[in-house]
Amino acid sequence: MESNALNTRTDSSNDPKKMPMLFLGHGSPMNAIEENEFVDGWRNIALEIPKPNAVLCISAHWETKGTFVTAMKKPKTIHDFGGFPKELYDVQYPAPGSPQLAREIKDDIQKADIGLDEKWGLDHGCWSVVKHLYPAADVPVVQMSLDYSRSPQDQYDMAKELSSLRSRGVLIIGSGNMVHNLSLIAWDRLEAAEYGYDWALEAGKKMKAFISDGDHRSLIHYQSQGKEFQLAVPTPEHYLPMLYILALKEEEEKVSIFNDKTVAGSLAMTSFKIDKR
Repeated sequence: MESNALNTRTDSSNDPKKMPMLFLGHGSPMNAIEENEFVDGWRNIALEIPKPNAVLCISAHWETKGTFVTAMKKPKTIHDFGGFPKELYDVQYPAPGSPQLAREIKDDIQKADIGLDEKWGLDHGCWSVVKHLYPAADVPVVQMSLDYSRSPQDQYDMAKELSSLRSRGVLIIGSGNMVHNLSLIAWDRLEAAEYGYDWALEAGKKMKAFISDGDHRSLIHYQSQGKEFQLAVPTPEHYLPMLYILALKEEEEKVSIFNDKTVAGSLAMTSFKIDKR
């Protein structure tokens, strides 16, 4: 698989179009084993796009000093959470890695010195959603870390250098949540299908308007967008994966939003696909 993983589309089409891209609001790790509308949304979106040769996932749950990509042949499944049922810890997602893709990413990016990582694996920001897209674990998966020392603008600019991967059959996924404030979770509304605080709904509405208008500058400088944004993005790690995907959007491409609900008061499950269709 490693020798030709990025050379030929795995679907039956010879369509030279660039692969679509996804931002997925991943929410609770329990989505890995539950059946709900968000899981259905991820499964359905996988049916709308060509099966990729590989996946590159930028997950909210891998923050590092410097930028790294996983470069092992067999990444481990990381259970980076606590207090959940044993059934969740038993989940394994044995997708292969791709040292070849990791090296190509390192070569493609000039705005940062990309490290090749042999220790991390696939964290739950990645496998808990990718397992629903490709349950057979037959698509190589590589993760890219978030460099906490770099500004949102720096990371947005660096993300643009991933563009050529799309023409090589790589599906680029950002996995996080555009509104994510665990300190203000409404614990008494965890079971509700939809519930959002006014500030969370307003922040999500403004974010979607900026996305629709192509106003990436306002999204990059989210800290200047008022109190709603400050509450919605108290720390950047769940928000930044969205910027990676938006950075790669081309002018003629459109954004299709799905799973557009806020749950537990302060957690937006909003997801979107970007492509030319």
